[in-house]
Amino acid sequence: MKNSWIKIKLALQTPFQKIRNRFLAAMILLAVPPLFILGYISFDISKETLMATNTQNNQDQLRTSSEVADLLYRNILNMNESIVLNNGVRDSLRNARDVASSDRYTIRDEIVRQLQRMMNSNFISSRYVDSVCLIDLEFEPYCLGRSDNLGIYEQKDKRAIIEQTKWYKDVVKAQGKVRFLPDNVFGDSAKTFSTLKLFRNSDDLNGAPTGILVVNVSRAIFSAIFADNRAGGGEFIALDASEGDIRVIHPPGSAEVAKSLTGKLPDIYKRLEDQGFLIVNYKNETTGWMFLNVIQAKELLKESTKIGTATAVIASFIAAIAIIFSFFISGSITQPLLKLKKMMIDWTKGRRDFAEPFGQDEVGVIGETFKRMASENEELNERLIHTELKEREAELRALQAQIKPHFLYNTLDSIYWMATLKNNHEVAQMAISLSESFKLSLNKGNEMIPVYKELKHIEHYLTIQNIRYNNRFEYIQDVDSAIMGMEMLKLIIQPLVENAIYHGLEPKVGAGKIMLHGKVKDGWITFVVEDDGVGIADMAAIEQGFGLRNVKERLKMYYGDSSTFRITSEVGGGTRVEFRFYFQPKEVNDHA
Repeated sequence: MKNSWIKIKLALQTPFQKIRNRFLAAMILLAVPPLFILGYISFDISKETLMATNTQNNQDQLRTSSEVADLLYRNILNMNESIVLNNGVRDSLRNARDVASSDRYTIRDEIVRQLQRMMNSNFISSRYVDSVCLIDLEFEPYCLGRSDNLGIYEQKDKRAIIEQTKWYKDVVKAQGKVRFLPDNVFGDSAKTFSTLKLFRNSDDLNGAPTGILVVNVSRAIFSAIFADNRAGGGEFIALDASEGDIRVIHPPGSAEVAKSLTGKLPDIYKRLEDQGFLIVNYKNETTGWMFLNVIQAKELLKESTKIGTATAVIASFIAAIAIIFSFFISGSITQPLLKLKKMMIDWTKGRRDFAEPFGQDEVGVIGETFKRMASENEELNERLIHTELKEREAELRALQAQIKPHFLYNTLDSIYWMATLKNNHEVAQMAISLSESFKLSLNKGNEMIPVYKELKHIEHYLTIQNIRYNNRFEYIQDVDSAIMGMEMLKLIIQPLVENAIYHGLEPKVGAGKIMLHGKVKDGWITFVVEDDGVGIADMAAIEQGFGLRNVKERLKMYYGDSSTFRITSEVGGGTRVEFRFYFQPKEVNDHA
């Protein structure tokens, strides 16, 4: 009887163990593979999104760089136009062919003096101009910024050699249009490139040529063109593909991609893509040159790789937890079966006392548990991907935001130049004052500004307003020299001056006066803005205005409750605004 009982026990125990092992294996297969599949999909989505965002961002960067280049090239074009249209230069160049060789030195000195005067004038920007040369019909050069020679063409038969060059034929064919060359025509191409323009005789109905203007431009201009693009990563390259085979204009030598920048443009793109580079291009309208951004895909996908690694670690951790959890759940599922086994064994031994009742709801716990685990895991991965992509998007938006002030300054600079060229000095002064005002307002993102710069901001603002209102406003400044170098919260005084003009002096008939006083005593700095305008009838309405309320709140937030802000006014007698705060010098960390 005992042997029969042992056989029954072993026969029941083996199936129960198999059931538990199979259930455990099924739960692992259901939980672990989806985690790793989800991780792979997350990595792939983040990679594609990052590449698309980078492509769009670099396309925008290259477009902005091309617009900056157009502004800088426009200065070069305007310089060419101004020199060619200068009557003194034209007469000297025309007379050069009619004088004896011994008198050419006099002509040369006169031309160089005229060029020097034009380069020193206010309406020509020569920041990136390396040298300027005029070449007459006898191929004699008259240069400013370099020796009077034709470089590689300074030979006995230089005329015949130059007339056979492609650049000479192109500039004659262009009939006065400026030509941009990727190299320096005189051979000094390492640091400069040339622009060419034909001189034509204005007294001749056919516009017969009288000479050639060569302006050699420093390649440092590309540092300004691509100045705000470095944070995007990769290399920024300028190419000339006008003659089929490309010429590298910038940078002079690119260590990483130099071997691939030869041949036709489609072949170059294919070679770079085969080497794992991502390429974005944009064509500049002024020169016809191609601007490229070239970046290694593996460099760009560093962030995406981090996402994949983080996802794999999290998935592995969750998988380990799932395996442990599945082990215990499988045990709870097989426990009722073990109880049934015990009941059968007891019955076999002749006992009629059944084991205590077991729960019928234990099996249903399993499905809910795994649903909850899968949902939490999916939510965790989505949050991780969303966070990484948001960080990348914020970086790209910050980079784009840096481009706008740079573009605005160049635009105002062009307005200033064009207004000066047309002798519209008021528009030119407003443009330069507005440009300086923007720079002081932005202050490179810093909230603190030296007192003297805040006062400069006021001067530029009043310059603009006096041009608008025909010099109606007189500004008197009485500020202690001791506080000029101290730093204060920016845009505190200027809104008060603006408020004085719009609410006090503008409604007043005739001229008006604004007085600014500033002093320091025992560490307390006090500023007073007074005007002799119409005064304030409704003080409550003025104090609720955005400008004054903003100044009061910023003073209190930065300098605390000890700062004060007071307004006193008399209808018809003017307004006085006074504020006071305690100066807090910067802390200097000395690690010496």
